[in-house]
Amino acid sequence: MTAIPLSHPDRTDAGFRPLKAWRHFRQLIADKEDTEQVFHILEALRDNRFVRSAEQFFSTPVGEKTLAERQYLPALLDDHDRIRQLPEGSVGRVYVDFMEREGLTAQGLVDEYAKFRHDKPRYDDMLDHYSDRLRDTHDLFHVLTGYGRDALGEQCVLAFSYSQTPSWGTLFIAWAGAREIRKGFGRRYPIYGAVREGQRNGRAAQRIAHQDIEALLAEPIDAARARLGIATPEIYRQVHAMMRADGIDPYDLLGTNKAEETAVAAEPGLAKAA
Repeated sequence: MTAIPLSHPDRTDAGFRPLKAWRHFRQLIADKEDTEQVFHILEALRDNRFVRSAEQFFSTPVGEKTLAERQYLPALLDDHDRIRQLPEGSVGRVYVDFMEREGLTAQGLVDEYAKFRHDKPRYDDMLDHYSDRLRDTHDLFHVLTGYGRDALGEQCVLAFSYSQTPSWGTLFIAWAGAREIRKGFGRRYPIYGAVREGQRNGRAAQRIAHQDIEALLAEPIDAARARLGIATPEIYRQVHAMMRADGIDPYDLLGTNKAEETAVAAEPGLAKAA
């Protein structure tokens, strides 16, 4: 088998482009489900630390096995029938419940990434394979860290991810996103404190993306968190509790759900008026 290079000789550095990152961030703020924008930001702010992280991973037994077997994690992670055969309370079972509840698939992230990569070559080098792994394990980060898919949870999990695999793009999204949330609430809630906690927790924990994912899925989730050194996100939970006490749904900070409910409630009256 031909050895896979760390970086393909035809790969070029697109440069550090903060203005491009900002433009794509504004598009992401307009539609947080537009995951393609995340990949544009990460590319615009990539630095040599990404290369070092890839080197470190592929020098480990798990990394060597990943390259030798050409592992495609979405096929494993989206095999929910197989994962449901694992014991209740395992990482895999909690992961499947999370993905089905949120209407997500690992392949869905691959498809979003394909939109970003449609006019870009794939080099099939270690950097491509490592980038794929970080993409494919993102939702496992949510499950293991305890951060939800609410606006603050996404920023916290990115802050956690930054400490695990340093990237200016990841850090930029985490803090710029936190700033957007805080703009609407001022200092009432410790938004920045929750994001800083995410960074600390990520720094203290073992790297999730560097684990044997199939073995990790079979572990009891509490045992996996303890083994990996993943701390409970106390400040994040505090923010949620404070918001709910104030009648705010932390999963609907823009008021979308309330607006939809109001529109539905108004429909009978509108129909009668018509």
